[in-house]
Amino acid sequence: MARRKGEISPAQLKKQAAEILEKAKAKGAEQSYMFLTAFQRYQEHLEHLTELQKAIQEAGILVEKEYVKGRKNIYVNPAITAYNATASAADKTAQVLLKYIEVAPDPADRALDAFDLF
Repeated sequence: MARRKGEISPAQLKKQAAEILEKAKAKGAEQSYMFLTAFQRYQEHLEHLTELQKAIQEAGILVEKEYVKGRKNIYVNPAITAYNATASAADKTAQVLLKYIEVAPDPADRALDAFDLF
């Protein structure tokens, strides 16, 4: 399937994820439990978004639902709602990741622990 204009490839996403990790390493945040769990959650959001995007492209924006008596109704694809909710969650997780990187303690000061990020 051809990629639409402006669509990000999985390879580009992996490259950007690697760049986030490099920035976290430079700030000493990459070993923080809070950073690692948020980063893992962010990657999962991206995977879910990719799958939802495929489902929307395959089924379309409108889908039919057939009732027991054979009546059909047209509905907005529920994957769109799920996509929008997941995108919002991913955006919030990205903001948290940036905060963890911004407030990471100096890597030279190893006496600090994960809770020093707060």
